[in-house]
Amino acid sequence: MSDMKQETRREELFADFAKAVTMPAGQLERWLETEDSREVGRHKGLGESHSHAAGRRVLRLLRTPRSEFTADDLVHMRKVVHHIDRQLKHRPRGDVSNTDWRFDLMNWGHDPQS
Repeated sequence: MSDMKQETRREELFADFAKAVTMPAGQLERWLETEDSREVGRHKGLGESHSHAAGRRVLRLLRTPRSEFTADDLVHMRKVVHHIDRQLKHRPRGDVSNTDWRFDLMNWGHDPQS
């Protein structure tokens, strides 16, 4: 792939990530400290849930200069964008304020109510 195409795809990914992750770093950090955040998501044994770990990584990405992103960071950004997009297509009916659906999305950096 040409350098120009690669750079275009990288910029599109950054734009998609910025659109999907609606929570600023400080807000995400405060959310990840809550009990609701730690309890939601798929748990591996008694450890941290997958969505909580993903959120910690999103937080790190939000605080990392673009020039320091690794190929692995870009892969994670793509996962975040796809996860958020997929979950938004399955919005439950009614008030979602205190639902696992919303809390999971918030762990990934997206608050559907903001």
